[in-house]
Amino acid sequence: MRIFLQAPPTAGGAPRYCHLILQQDLLGSWTLLRETGQQGGRAALKREVYLDLDSAQSALLAARDQHVRRGFRVMFVEGAEPPGGH
Repeated sequence: MRIFLQAPPTAGGAPRYCHLILQQDLLGSWTLLRETGQQGGRAALKREVYLDLDSAQSALLAARDQHVRRGFRVMFVEGAEPPGGH
């Protein structure tokens, strides 16, 4: 599952973004990748591993909600919609 969020640009700056990716690894664990940065600029990537899908989906939704509270908007969602998703 992927969720792409974007914040409106600041005066004279490029828009900020957050790309959340949830994927299963070869051992059955789930990895949540969080890429954040400014369009056309540097990005930061954080990786969190979860042993089960429920925990991973909860973390994905919490990350999405945190960014929405900070003024980001969901631009697109790809993949299966988790329970409680938008």
